[in-house]
Amino acid sequence: MKTNILTLALSFLSLTAFAQKSEIRDAGNAVEDGSYSEAQQAISQAEPMLSEANDRWTERFYLYKGQAYLGTGENVSLEDLNTAAQAFQKAADMGSEEAQEGLIAVRNSLVQGAISDQNAQNFSEAAEKLHTSYQLSGKNDTIHLYYAANNAVQAGDYDTGLEYLNLLKDEGYDGSSVEYLAVNTDTGEEEIMGSKEQRDLMIKTGDYSDPSERQIPSKKGDIAGLIARIYISEERFDEAIEAMDDAKRENPNDIELMQAEANMYYSMGEKEKYNEIMEEVIEIAPDNASLYYNLGVNSADLGNKEKAMSYYEKAIELDPDMTEARMNIVALVLSKERDIIEEMNNLGTSQEDNNRYDELQEERNDVYKEAVPYLETLIEKDPTNLDAIRTAKNIHGQLGNEEKVEEMNTLLENATNQ
Repeated sequence: MKTNILTLALSFLSLTAFAQKSEIRDAGNAVEDGSYSEAQQAISQAEPMLSEANDRWTERFYLYKGQAYLGTGENVSLEDLNTAAQAFQKAADMGSEEAQEGLIAVRNSLVQGAISDQNAQNFSEAAEKLHTSYQLSGKNDTIHLYYAANNAVQAGDYDTGLEYLNLLKDEGYDGSSVEYLAVNTDTGEEEIMGSKEQRDLMIKTGDYSDPSERQIPSKKGDIAGLIARIYISEERFDEAIEAMDDAKRENPNDIELMQAEANMYYSMGEKEKYNEIMEEVIEIAPDNASLYYNLGVNSADLGNKEKAMSYYEKAIELDPDMTEARMNIVALVLSKERDIIEEMNNLGTSQEDNNRYDELQEERNDVYKEAVPYLETLIEKDPTNLDAIRTAKNIHGQLGNEEKVEEMNTLLENATNQ
C-alpha cells in the first residue's frame, strides 16, 4: 500500500513538473511571437508550480516573465515595468545575461516614458518613473534622481522633491560633464555621442564630421536654488538662506549658484540684495548678455528706468539678436507717455491750455519717434514678432505715417499666415 502511495506521489510530481515546464515553454513561445498578454497568462499558470522547477527552468521562468511584462517597452505601465524589473533581477541573479539586457531595456522604457510624461505635463508620473530608474541602476545614475526631483517640484510635490534634492546634496552630486558631438553628414544635424571614443569612431566612418565638445555646467546651483525655492514657497526663509549658504561654502564663485541666490532674494522681495549679488556675478562673467538683461528687468521693477535702459543696451551690445531686451527698451521709452497723457487729460479749454496741449502732443510724438528705431531693428531681426509689428503699426498711425501703417499690415498678414 505504501509503495502504491509513493508511486502515485512520484507520478503526481512528475506530471506537475511536466505541466509547469509546458507553461514556461508556452510563455517563451508567446514572447517570441510578440503575444505578450498570452505570455503573461502562461506565466500566471506556471507560477504556482514554480517550486517544483529546477534552477534552469526557474531562470527561464523569470526571464520570460520579465519579457512578457516589458513587452515592446512602449506605453508600459509603471506597475508592469516594476514587475518586469523584479523578474529580470531574479533571472540575472541566477546568471542570465539576457536578463541583464532586460533590466537595461526596462530602464530605457522608464526614461522614455518619463520624457513623454514631461511633454504631457504629467510631472508626478515622470518623477516616479525616473526615481524607479535611479533605484534600478543601483542608485548609480544620479542624473535620473536629479530629474526626478525637478519633476516632483514641477508637480508641486515639494516633500518628495525636497527628499530627492537633499539626497543629491548629501551625496555631493555635481552633474557637470562633457558632451561629445559630431555632425551627421546625411542630415547636417549635430548629434550627441555616448562617449569620446564613440564620437571618434563615427568620425572615422565618414558618416560624421566636425567633432566638438560641450561642457555641461555643475548642477549644484540648480539644486540649491530648488531647495531654496521650496522653502520660500513655504515661507521658511531662514532655511532657504541656510541651504544657499551651505552650497556657497563649497562653491563661492559658482556663477550658477550665485544666480540662484540672487533669484532667491528676488523671490523674497529683496530686490536690492538681488542687484548686489548680480553685480558681483557680472564682475565674474562680464560678457554674459542674459545677466545684463535680468538686471535690466529688476532695475525697471525698482523704478530705476535709466539704469534699466543701460543694462538693456549692454545686453543688446553683447547679443544683438536679444529681442526681449529690445522690446523692454520700447516699453521703457513708451512708459514716458503716461505722464504726458495724464497731463493732457487734465487740461482745460483756455488758450493757454490749448497751447500746452500742442506742446505735449509734440513731446508725445517725440516719444514715439524714439521708440521707432528699436522696433524697426527688432522687426528686421524677427519679422514674425506680432507684438512688435502691432506696436509699430499703432505708433505710425499716431504719427500719421500711412505708408508705414500699410507696410505693418502686410507684415502682420505674412506673420499670421506662417
